[in-house]
Amino acid sequence: MGCCDDPTEPKKLDRRDLIRLQEQYGELVRDLFTEDPEKVILKLLNGANSYLIELAALNAHHPSVRLRAITLLGQTSASILQQIIQKEPDSQFGLAARAKLAQL
Repeated sequence: MGCCDDPTEPKKLDRRDLIRLQEQYGELVRDLFTEDPEKVILKLLNGANSYLIELAALNAHHPSVRLRAITLLGQTSASILQQIIQKEPDSQFGLAARAKLAQL
């Protein structure tokens, strides 16, 4: 009866993990309010997962964030690069995507 994890039960979060996450969230909010949001986003982009990097490459508000995201894309994101090239072939983003795709 008590040998296995019950998949219907929600996972318990360790109190230390919760405190750490709250501190990270507080630091992020503080940075967004007190620093240049574009620089904060660029810093976060370096540690982001591939899905978020792809999303930034496609839709980020700041051009510098989009360009940085394009340079971070890997071989598994070739379809995203193709999508950017098709959508914006002559823009700086299309040119960056074309260069990155050639590099891969």
